[in-house]
Amino acid sequence: MAKETKYTEDNIRSLDWKEHIRMRPGMYIGKLGDGSAPDDGIYILIKEVLDNSIDEYVMGAGKTIEIAVRDKTITVRDYGRGIPLGKVVDVVSKMNTGGKYDSKAFKKSVGLNGVGTKAVNALSINFRVQSVRDSKTKVAEFERGELVMDGKIEKSSLRKGTKVSFTPDDTIFGKFKYRNEYIIKMIKNYVYLNTGLTIIFNGEKYFSENGLKDLLDENIAEESKLFPIVHLLAEDIEVAITYSKAQYNEEYHSFVNGQHTTQGGTHQNAFRESIVKTIRDFFGKNYDASDIRKSIVAAISIKVMEPVFESQTKTKLGSTEMGGGLPTVRTFINDFIKQKFDNYLHKNPDTASKIQQKILQAERERKDLSGIRKLARDRAKKANLHNKKLRDCRVHLGDMKKENHLDTTLFITEGDSASGSITKSRNVNTQAVFSLKGKPLNSYGLTKKIVYENEEFNLLQAALNIEDGIENLRYNNIVIATDADVDGMHIRLLLITFFLQFFPEVIKEGHLYILETPLFRVRDKKTTHYCYSEEEKQNAIQSLRGKPEITRFKGLGEISPNEFVHFIGKDMRLDPVMLDKDKPIPELLEFYMGKNTPQRQKFIIENLKVEVDLVEES
Repeated sequence: MAKETKYTEDNIRSLDWKEHIRMRPGMYIGKLGDGSAPDDGIYILIKEVLDNSIDEYVMGAGKTIEIAVRDKTITVRDYGRGIPLGKVVDVVSKMNTGGKYDSKAFKKSVGLNGVGTKAVNALSINFRVQSVRDSKTKVAEFERGELVMDGKIEKSSLRKGTKVSFTPDDTIFGKFKYRNEYIIKMIKNYVYLNTGLTIIFNGEKYFSENGLKDLLDENIAEESKLFPIVHLLAEDIEVAITYSKAQYNEEYHSFVNGQHTTQGGTHQNAFRESIVKTIRDFFGKNYDASDIRKSIVAAISIKVMEPVFESQTKTKLGSTEMGGGLPTVRTFINDFIKQKFDNYLHKNPDTASKIQQKILQAERERKDLSGIRKLARDRAKKANLHNKKLRDCRVHLGDMKKENHLDTTLFITEGDSASGSITKSRNVNTQAVFSLKGKPLNSYGLTKKIVYENEEFNLLQAALNIEDGIENLRYNNIVIATDADVDGMHIRLLLITFFLQFFPEVIKEGHLYILETPLFRVRDKKTTHYCYSEEEKQNAIQSLRGKPEITRFKGLGEISPNEFVHFIGKDMRLDPVMLDKDKPIPELLEFYMGKNTPQRQKFIIENLKVEVDLVEES
C-alpha cells in the first residue's frame, strides 16, 4: 500500500508575482527554446515590450520606434506619451496594473492586460525602464524581477516616451541566441499593420505604405501571382487576396489588433467561409469549398474590442463578438467580403475569369485524385495502426494537454539504427519519430498525385496531417535528422524539395529544421565533450589534461541512445530552414533539383575553388 503523503498548512504557500512567472514561464510566454524557432520565448519577450509601444502609436502618440539588439540585450525606445512617472515601478512589477484596463484609453489594445512587461521583467537577468513626460524622467532597474534601483523623478530635456532594456535570464533560457531574421519578420508585420509607423532596427528603417498588400508582396514572388493582389479596406478590417501558381494548399496571414494569430481562430475561419460563399454566389455555381480555396494566399486583419485569445501568447482568436455595437466576428467579415470582394470581381472580369479557371483546374485534379487519395488514406491508417513508420508522442496519443503542442517535434530519420537511437532517447511526451525507408524521391516538377502514390510521401503527409493545409499541423517542429555525410545531405535536399514543392507554407511559417549532431566526442577519464566542428574539437583537446580519446561519429546510428539524449534535449541544436524572398521557389527548385547539371556543376566548382583558396591562404 502506498505511503500516505501529509497535507497540512505547511504545504500551502503563496508565490509573489515574479516567483510565479519564473516557476511557470510557459504560462506567460509559451515555450522557452534557444532562439532557433520564431515562437521561442525570447522573441515573445520582445513582442510584449514592443506591443506597448505599438499601442502608443495606435493612440496617436509617436510615429517612430527604435529597437536595438546588442549581444543578448534588447532595447526598445518609443516616442509615445511615456508611462505616468508615479506608476513606472508598478506598471512593470505589479500584476493586474496597467493602462489597458481603461477601455477609453486603449479601446483595441495589442498589449497584454497588465502582464506583458511583468513577464519580461521577471524573466530577465536585468531590466531597466525609463519614462519621459512633461519634461521630467524616472528610471527604475530590476534584477530577475527584484527592484534594485528606484530613481527619483528628475528634470529632463529628452523627448517624451518610454525606453526599456532587458537581458533574458540564461538560467531559464539556456544558451539562447537571437536570430535577426525572426525579429525582422516580426517588425515587418507591425509596419504592415500600422501604415505610417517607422520601426528602426539596428539602424535599418522599416516602413509600409500599402499595409497587407505589402505583406503579400513580401511573401509571394511576382511571377507566382495568378493575378494582382486584391486589397480591400474598411474601418476595423483589412484584407489582401491572390492565388499562387506555385503552391497547392491555402496560405493565410491573420491578425487581431496587430497580433499575429499564427493558429488562426474565429476570424480566419469566417474569412475562409466568406470567400467560398462570395465566389459561389458570384458564379452561381456550388463549387466545392476545397477547389475554391486551393492555392489561395491571403491576409486578414481585424480590430476587436477586448479580444479573447485561446492562449496567453495570443496565437488563436477565440472571440465571437466584435464589440462596440458591431455584429459577430463571423457576420462582420462575411458582410465585408460579400460586398467588397463581390464588387471587385464585377469590376475586374479578368481576375474573376482567372479564379474560375483555377477552380475548374482544382476540381479536375481533385476528381483525378479522389480514388488515389482514398486508397492512400487507408494505407496511412493501416501503417500507423501497425506502428511501422511513426512512433508518436503522448500529446497525440491523448495523454498530454493540447497546450503542449508548441513543444511537439517530429524527427524524420533515415534507417533503423538512427531511428532506434532517437526513439529510445527522445522525450516520449512531446517528441515523435518518423523513419524513412531509403532515399525519398526527387519530387521536383511532379504533381500532387505523387504524394499519394509514393508510400513514403503519403505516410509522411498523413503523420503531419497537412493534406488540406497546415492549420492542423500535428507537430510544431519538423526536424530532419540525417547523417552529416553526402548521403545524409542528399536526403535533406530531397525532403526540403518535397516541402517546397507541395507544402511551402511549412517552411514559410518556420516549422522545418535540420538537427545538428556532433561530429566528434573528445573525452578523458573525467570529462566528455561533444564537438560540432573542428574548432570545437581543438578547443576541447586543449581543455583536457593528458591524452584524450577522440571518436569521429560517421553516422547517427553510431551514437548510443544514452548519448543521443544530450543532443535532442534542452541543449538540442536546430538549424531553421529559411526562404530567401529574393529567390522564388520555382527558381530555387529548378536550379538545385532540376535538369540543369552544367550550371550546377559550374556553381559547385566555383564555390569549391573558393574553399580551396581559403584553405591555402590559411
